[in-house]
Amino acid sequence: MAGLKRRVPLHSLRYFISMVGLFSKPGLLPWYARNPPGWSQLFLGTVCKGDFTRVIATKCQKGQKSQKKPSHLGPLDGSWQERLADVVTPLWRLSYEEQLKVKFAAQKKILQRLESYIQMLNGVSVTTAVPKSERLSCLLHPIIPSPVINGYRNKSTFSVNRGPDGNPKTVGFYLGTWRDGNVVCVQSNHLKNIPEKHSQVAQYYEVFLRQSPLEPCLVFHEGGYWRELTVRTNSQGHTMAIITFHPQKLSQELHVQKEIVKEFFIRGPGAACGLTSLYFQESTMTRCSHQQSPYQLLFGEPYIFEELLSLKIRISPDAFFQINTAGAEMLYRTVGELTGVNSDTILLDICCGTGVIGLSLAQHTSRVLGIELLEQAVEDARWTAAFNGITNSEFHTGQAEKILPGLLKSKEDGQSIVAVVNPARAGLHYKVIQAIRNFRAIHTLVFVSCKLHGESTRNVIELCCPPDPAKKLLGEPFVLQQAVPVDLFPHTPHCELVLLFTR
Repeated sequence: MAGLKRRVPLHSLRYFISMVGLFSKPGLLPWYARNPPGWSQLFLGTVCKGDFTRVIATKCQKGQKSQKKPSHLGPLDGSWQERLADVVTPLWRLSYEEQLKVKFAAQKKILQRLESYIQMLNGVSVTTAVPKSERLSCLLHPIIPSPVINGYRNKSTFSVNRGPDGNPKTVGFYLGTWRDGNVVCVQSNHLKNIPEKHSQVAQYYEVFLRQSPLEPCLVFHEGGYWRELTVRTNSQGHTMAIITFHPQKLSQELHVQKEIVKEFFIRGPGAACGLTSLYFQESTMTRCSHQQSPYQLLFGEPYIFEELLSLKIRISPDAFFQINTAGAEMLYRTVGELTGVNSDTILLDICCGTGVIGLSLAQHTSRVLGIELLEQAVEDARWTAAFNGITNSEFHTGQAEKILPGLLKSKEDGQSIVAVVNPARAGLHYKVIQAIRNFRAIHTLVFVSCKLHGESTRNVIELCCPPDPAKKLLGEPFVLQQAVPVDLFPHTPHCELVLLFTR
């Protein structure tokens, strides 16, 4: 390759990363000399925290006047709404066409840096010219736009806290930071990604809170009761609301509060929302699964249903489902095309949620094996399979790192296995990566990432790095072949990136 200088030793990571432009100033990591991290910590803890999308968006908005942030709280006027929009939907000022350009450039930049690092791990020489190269080893497809641009979210979670006017019973989204002690809760009425129905339910929840004698729970150890509101909707307009409540030491009074909030949304002012179901969860933690603290149905239908890829899908209150339904259909079609499954293939769907990816491809495979942590989501997947007449699928509940190794051992019969992983932002457990790397029957892997940094980037590096006995990565490395960005989150810097690996 033209411009290559000398081979860079693998241990000289700081030298390599400084060459490819990841540290713009010496001494950016003052802790490095005191506590040298491993290669993955160094790469992931610095490079991947860079918000390339925000930087590019800022360049696109160059010339626009920046708005001064008010130094004091005051009435809920347009400035508060704009400040919230700048935080929650940073690209809202751009046209959608400009947003797609920003996102595509950001994804390309991330892939360039990731490829450069993988090449270095495989002993390929690099220079400062590498990150600036327009070429990628993998095929980067054009970004697939979202069919719906505004009000696309089918799930929104609203917080309760002090508003700009100081009222602690304000329902919306946070501005500010807890560290600086300037957190303000601002209503979401003008956010472009929130449907009107979600904002309506949030507004009526706020009305309910302000007439309730019970205080909201702003900080756990300071007491209070009323907490978050989650709203889920489907394409048919059905609406599920979930109220999170800190019980503190309430006993008999707890039943009374459930009846009061139920009455408010059935016969009181909240009836205008037309809820199809209302759930109530008692939670003493920031987040509780159904197993930790059951969702209590106060009235209505226990589930919400969606039509997707010719399937009727059942969704429980806490089950994962992509927040952009129309965009999810584009995403799952893309995944299906990249897997290349056939009637002789076993499809392994890891972190399967409600099982939509595997079930949508079931008719083209010999068998679908799904693994999901949440028991309710697995029950949804099994219901969806049964309702749609799919008989060649099985779903397992539990941690993927515990289930996958044993599941793969039972399938060592020479049959080809295609794996699909769609982990949360925390990425995959390293034992899952080990199992995938070390199982020779897996020749194709499709990795779906909504934010390719942190643990997800470490996952990719460990999939592609040379065999490493110390990390128990003994199988042949995967090679990144194709990348397809799919926009599920208009007005935000994020999109789903679908990566195809083969070996």
